[in-house]
This record gives sequence, structure tokens and C-alpha cells, in this order.
Amino acid sequence: MGNILEAIGIENYIFLSVILFCIGAFGVLYRRNAIIMFMSIEIMLNAVNLLLVAFSTLHQDAEGQVFVFFSMAVAAAEVAVGLAILVSIFRNTGSIDIDNLKNLKG
Repeated sequence: MGNILEAIGIENYIFLSVILFCIGAFGVLYRRNAIIMFMSIEIMLNAVNLLLVAFSTLHQDAEGQVFVFFSMAVAAAEVAVGLAILVSIFRNTGSIDIDNLKNLKG
């Protein structure tokens, strides 16, 4: 059994990563719901992680995969903090719409 990149090809990983990143970018730019925006940011982060793993496998170096492991740990902490902030905002304003958050300026 050969390398998985020989069977699939690095181009397919790059193409999938670009599609995922574009979906995430469009979600951040065009949706006003904060939860959808967080999910879109996570999709973009996963696209970058996919490329890191693919190139790490291509170059037969585990450093990229270790970096992805730590990146996913930081992303999990980011989601926890972000959702806690959103819950706090929802309790105060009754909405998580991004356009309504400009009223929070002191």
C-alpha cells in the first residue's frame, strides 16, 4: 500500500481546502448571525488544517500534523470562550444579531 497522496493527489486536497475556505469566507461576509459566523470561521480554520496535514504528509514530516493538533486545541478553547460571550450578549440584549451589537458601545 503506497502513500495516500499518490492515490488521491495533492491537487485534490488543495482544491477541497480552497472550496472549504471560500465557503467559510462567504459565511463570515454574508451572514449576520454570530453563531453562523463562528461556524464559518471554524470551517476556514479546518481548511487550513487540512492543507497543513496534506503538505506534512507530502513532505513526510510530522511537524505540520503536530501544529494542527495544537491549532485544534486552541480552536476548541476559542469556541468555548466565543459561545460564552454570545450567551452573555443574548442574556443582555435578547438577540445575537451582529447589527444589534453596535449598541453596546459605551
